[in-house]
Amino acid sequence: MHAMPFGAAPAPDGGVRFRIWAPEAGSLDLVIEGRAETLPMQRQKDGWYERVVLDADAGTRYQFQLPDGRKVADPASRYQPEDAEGPSEVVDATAYSWKSTAWRGRPWNEMILYELHVGTFTPEGTFRAAITKLDHLRDLGVTAIEVMAIADFPGRRNWGYDGVLWYAPDSTYGRPEDLKALVEAAHERGIQVILDVVYNHFGPQGNCLLEYAPQILTDKYQTAWGQALNFDGDCSEQTREFIIHNALYWIEEFQMDGLRFDASHAMIDASPKHVLDELAERVRAAAPGREIHLILEEEHNIGQRLRRDADGCPEDFTAQWNHDLQRLIGMAVAPEWVCAEDPGGETDKLRKALAEGFVVHAQELDAEGDPGRAASVHVPPGAFVAFLQSHDLVGNRIFGERIHELASPEAVRAVASLYLLLPQTPMLFMGEEWGATSRFPYFSDYRGQLAKDVREGRRKQFAETMQDRDPKELDKVPDPQAEQTFLCAKLKWGELDEARHQEWLEWYREMLRVRGQEIAPLLGRIGTDAYSHEIVGPRALVIRWRLNGGGELRLAMNLCDGERAFPEVGGRIVMQTGEGWRDGRMGAWSVVWSVVP
Repeated sequence: MHAMPFGAAPAPDGGVRFRIWAPEAGSLDLVIEGRAETLPMQRQKDGWYERVVLDADAGTRYQFQLPDGRKVADPASRYQPEDAEGPSEVVDATAYSWKSTAWRGRPWNEMILYELHVGTFTPEGTFRAAITKLDHLRDLGVTAIEVMAIADFPGRRNWGYDGVLWYAPDSTYGRPEDLKALVEAAHERGIQVILDVVYNHFGPQGNCLLEYAPQILTDKYQTAWGQALNFDGDCSEQTREFIIHNALYWIEEFQMDGLRFDASHAMIDASPKHVLDELAERVRAAAPGREIHLILEEEHNIGQRLRRDADGCPEDFTAQWNHDLQRLIGMAVAPEWVCAEDPGGETDKLRKALAEGFVVHAQELDAEGDPGRAASVHVPPGAFVAFLQSHDLVGNRIFGERIHELASPEAVRAVASLYLLLPQTPMLFMGEEWGATSRFPYFSDYRGQLAKDVREGRRKQFAETMQDRDPKELDKVPDPQAEQTFLCAKLKWGELDEARHQEWLEWYREMLRVRGQEIAPLLGRIGTDAYSHEIVGPRALVIRWRLNGGGELRLAMNLCDGERAFPEVGGRIVMQTGEGWRDGRMGAWSVVWSVVP
């Protein structure tokens, strides 16, 4: 159990202690379901309210009542059985008996991530149902699942990035103990669990914090979703503690192996110690002896936060998503870009994304003077998460199409073999491994005017991007509020009985087998900034990573529809797609990985 300074928790002398920070509430009452009387909360200093109820216990449902009579959920609720605006439930966090007490995680170099959305991963869409698919992932070669955000959201369906009660796993997926069972079942199969968390904004519906604690947000900064969280102004210590304890809660109480911080660049903080840095420091201190992985999703280069110690272990954060590899998608789905051209120097940009991830230089210091980007810092390629698809890259397309629907099999194999074997850390998107036909459009379940605004806003956004297409296509844009939009995103596991999907599955398994046997043993021998390259032509290049102790890992690629003259690949070939290299020429959509002694 993680000890929190707020929320509902067993009291030392029996009963339950209820505690909440509500500085703008002149008074506050505790309402316990099934009792006629309300219980006044005792006001303490600095805006805190507390009360111990001796005859309360696990299962007790409760709310807080504001002076105007409105009842609200506990912002640190561990469970919301009746959705975000219903009563909170007292949970005995010690009741679950963990069997996998010896689990300590796996080192980052062994990481093969698999991003999944609990609600669409299985027909049932629950934590317990996800357990039934873990053997499939283990056999595929996956060593970690990255679970899209699960914090309680309003309605029955949501991507999860508009959560409002950050401590409560959404009840549509199951109870907290069901999530613990999923984590434990993953560990029993050698699979780590990374959880997406959103600390840059609250969802637009169901968040009552602003009515009694508006200081949790600030007018100083704006994000793409409105006001930013207050990490550096008056009363910011409460905001900082609220999210740091949330991170500790998932790591300690649910035995998560790490966290992925959504849009971490929108966590704006001018304090002497950025809230992210304090969070990483406290999480690592709370989990000694465990392999904890903290992953950032940043628009900026943040090399300072990815520093390694003398043994190559992360000092603060483990990795950063490499969004620059989206160029691979463009190359695969844009055959109109002929190989005689290279608009915008895309090949060189791709070279940098493949070989380096990001390299930070002093001149890239941003307007706020963020010291995390103030000096030239080189980090090993494994500090970047490489992917071809993700919930954003698929779901933010107009119709939510996957790469297998947009590009030829030859193109998909070529670009997938790049990110799967890259010295960076690969991440698959659920269903990618068998070429799933289910699309993954954006979906939500809001009420009232917000539902209308979301529907119309999405339609307007797509209308602007579809100006060169048939206007009738706009009528086919999925309605994010429709239940069918959510249902069509569910994976069709029966596809695995079909030959063409089995063929894709075997191909992905082989790629991950090659990674485990040939690439992974070399990762610890690749230093920072240890590569050279040669651009052969548009969409064609060679990258060589030098290995400590001698030798190199070499990549040769031609992402074109036609063959081209190409220098000799050399070395022992460990994998190739397409026709590969022969007699001074590289075949169409060919990728060759080799190891040179």
